Parts: sequence; structure tokens; C-alpha cells
Amino acid sequence: MDNVRAQEIADRYHFAREVAQAAADLAFGFYQQRQQLAVEHKGNDLQDVVSRADREVEQLTRNMITQRFPHDDFLGEESGGGTFQATCTWVVDPIDGTACFLNGLHTWCVSIGVVVNGEPTIGVVCDPNHREMFHACRGQGAFLNDLPMRIHQGKTVRDGVMGVGTSHRITPEGFLPFLSQLLHAGGMFIRSGSGALMTAQVAAGRLLGYYEPHMNAWDSLPGIVLVREAGGVTNDFLADQGLLNGNVVLMANPDVFKQLAGWVTQPLK
Repeated sequence: MDNVRAQEIADRYHFAREVAQAAADLAFGFYQQRQQLAVEHKGNDLQDVVSRADREVEQLTRNMITQRFPHDDFLGEESGGGTFQATCTWVVDPIDGTACFLNGLHTWCVSIGVVVNGEPTIGVVCDPNHREMFHACRGQGAFLNDLPMRIHQGKTVRDGVMGVGTSHRITPEGFLPFLSQLLHAGGMFIRSGSGALMTAQVAAGRLLGYYEPHMNAWDSLPGIVLVREAGGVTNDFLADQGLLNGNVVLMANPDVFKQLAGWVTQPLK
């Protein structure tokens, strides 16, 4: 399957939306009973938490995908990945924004991306709290439920609100200079706790752009497809083994992207 036919991509695009909806339905059921979930911390990062809901939702997505497309690879936040020798790789975060999820905030989502021949090709972000599914396939445009999306048309950071994210993988010194430049230029920002959801909101034109100094593939790849298909630009996230190691993420419309790029301290490709 070195050359994936258009119909094979279309089949995965349709199925990705089915999987995202099923995962979101299961996650929302856990969300309504979140007080019963035991919480664990990953490693030494107290910001990075996991629960039974994360594991069971990811297992659902893995089962559905491997049954339908047994020769595709799978990379999940909780369970990791395989050999990455397949032409198509599914990249899944079962609940992006677990801390928000566990604390009763409505800023979490299911995030599913598909990389085909090394290119981000399909992106789906499902927000069950607001009954919104952001989805896109390379070359076919981006959609919010059934309506086309278009990126914000602002010319500078003064024309809208930026989304930003960070984690304890990055020191404050690697993140704060960007915020300082943004504020000095008259811009403003929000951080909701779900990078995947904020990237989807960039594609929908709600946020002017998004920056995070280091983001994992399962959080970023869907939004990269969404933003590109909505008329925006992003850096080359997959450069330097970004699929496995993560990378800096910057996205906006072409005018704003140029302004933002000069403030990023990480290598930007």
C-alpha cells in the first residue's frame, strides 16, 4: 500500500469520524461520573495525569481501528505505538485535557489524526460538551460538523486572541519570551488546558493562532490538518522525528504567522 488510493483515504476519513464520535460518547459517560475515577500522575510531572477513562477510551479507538484497518500503525498517548512501518499511522489522544476533564471543565476533547506516507492527512477533534466535531482531510477543506471552516483573517496579533500552551517539559525561560513579545505588540492570549481543542478553534477562526514550545503528536497532528485545510499555515511538525519526539507548534494565517515566527525561541522548521 505504498501508494494509497483516494478511496482508501476517503474510507479512513469517514471512519475516523465514526471512531471519534464513539470515543467521545464513551468519554462523556466517564465525565458525568468523574468523581469515581482514580487519578494517577505520569512520572514526575504533576500536570500530566491519567485515569481509567483515558485508558478505556484509547482501547476502544485501538480496537475499532485495528479491526477495520489491521495493517495500519497506531500511536496512542497511553499505550504507545508499534513499528511505524505502515503507510498509514493513526495518532490518538483519547482525552486531551485530562486535568480539565477530571476537574469538571468543558475544555477537553478526543483527538485523532492519520499520517499517510509521512504527511498529516486526516484530522478529527471531537468536543462532546458542545456537540462539535472539527474534521478535515488533506485537499478537501475543513469543517465544523457540516459547515466549512475558515481561519481568522486578522493581519496582526492585535486583531484577535492567541491560544498558547506549555508544559513542564519546557522551562519558563523557553516560553515566557514569546508571551512578552505578544503582549508588547498589543496581543492577548488564552490557555484552555487542551492544545488539540485550541488548534481546532484556530481552524474555526475563533482564535487568531496557536503556539506551544513542545507538543506531542497526538495533540497536534489533527489541528495541523485542520488549520492547513482552513487556509492557515503551520511549521513542519514532523521534522526531526516529531512523530515520536514531539516538536514546537506554531500556526496562524500567513500574515500573522510571519509576525509570530520571529518571537519563537525554539528551532522552527
